Amino acid sequence: MIVFIAMLIASILLDASVRPRAIRFRAARGLALHALAMTALFGFGLALSGNAPVAALLAIALLALFVVASNAKFTMLGEPLVFSDLALLVAVVRHPRFYFTAVPQRQRWLGAIALLLAALTLMALFEPAPLAHAAGLAVMIGASGAMGVLLRGRWFAAEALRPGLEADLARFGLIATAALYWLRWRETADPPPQPPLPAPHAAAGIAAPQVIVIVQCESFADPVALTGDASRALPGLDRARAAAWQYGELEVSGFGAYTMRTEYGVLFGRSEAALGFRRYDPFLSAHGEASYALSAQLGAIGYRTTFVHPHDLRFYGRNRLMPAVGFDRLIGAEGFAPTLEGGGRYVDDRTLGDALAALVDQSPETALIYAVTMENHGPWDKHREPGAAIGLDAYLRHLRSSDAMLTALCTRLAADERPALLVFFGDHRPSIPGILEPGGARHTPYVMLRFDGTGGTIAGNGRVDLTPADLHHAVLDCLRPPAAV
Repeated sequence: MIVFIAMLIASILLDASVRPRAIRFRAARGLALHALAMTALFGFGLALSGNAPVAALLAIALLALFVVASNAKFTMLGEPLVFSDLALLVAVVRHPRFYFTAVPQRQRWLGAIALLLAALTLMALFEPAPLAHAAGLAVMIGASGAMGVLLRGRWFAAEALRPGLEADLARFGLIATAALYWLRWRETADPPPQPPLPAPHAAAGIAAPQVIVIVQCESFADPVALTGDASRALPGLDRARAAAWQYGELEVSGFGAYTMRTEYGVLFGRSEAALGFRRYDPFLSAHGEASYALSAQLGAIGYRTTFVHPHDLRFYGRNRLMPAVGFDRLIGAEGFAPTLEGGGRYVDDRTLGDALAALVDQSPETALIYAVTMENHGPWDKHREPGAAIGLDAYLRHLRSSDAMLTALCTRLAADERPALLVFFGDHRPSIPGILEPGGARHTPYVMLRFDGTGGTIAGNGRVDLTPADLHHAVLDCLRPPAAV
């Protein structure tokens, strides 16, 4: 009993170190959930080892792992750990560099040593005590069941009905908030199906686009907005803005990561307010919202739809999701030649732009091509590529490749003999420790260019700042008849 009580006290102190830190003590209901969660972890350790001190150490070690991960995420991305992050565990194994660079090297070594010591200790202190193992299993099941009853009872009935992550974390703690948000996520129903689009019509004498190319550019941001230095302006972006049907700032919610939040907003057009607790990883529930996707809506009126991402399509489950929401064709990493030594970690944007131009050439009369780039993906560390500078200079060098891709696509679509629409936007700003960090503005640029099929561009609305969901509807507005706009 002393070991168990000591474990609970230590866990409460550890939970208090989660950022952002609470000004006051945790609420009683949050402490109750926390205690039950730690009891379940203790039971798991006891069922595994048959040794109460080992079970207590294992429970504390697991909590410490979550606390370190949450604080590292908060430092790099400005957001603590949420329940949906657990869905990325498989991705962590497949692509560890995406995640472990957020943890300082000293902490990574300490974590590895701690895991090794925990494994050795577990093996050394394992006790073949059937009663202890059975008691641990019973404690784990009982505490987990009590958590479920408590979460669904009156005590939490009026709590966390809408997302307010930092405030709820301060009140309830890390584990309690994750459990509560997971329950609210599970309770969220799918929206009613989206009605079909009408056939495209000309509006004010402007033909609806037959070819639509949407480029979601990884970590693409305006260097002038990032640094305040006008000499760093991207010439392609400036030209695109001058010729745009519409352009402005895209008010994305994430910083340094969470591509899928922006991607979902543009593809599906549902705001984060409408998503509620699904906002943290909307791809997890997107199968129930397939009728909202641009690919589904445009595919239903005759557009051939293609999704392009020069990376592992299993990331975020795109290999399953994109066909389910109406994409006829998927092109992943296998569609591109391997990156040459010294050429960068990912397929560069110029190469991707050439592939998109070829797809335009091969496309039927009406086509939607949605591309997600990779070149500007972090981490921006010394191992980024051989002989390359690190930090902001390296990022800006890669950004010029994205800018060149934008210019090349503008040239290609201007030469096409079909009315066309090009949408180009950044999914979030980059996180570069010590240089670009959470806090302050998060917006990225977007441009929409309409081509008339004779080599010219069409002037339109000028500057309009949008959310990702708004951008989805701006694309559809180019297809709707005048009365529906």
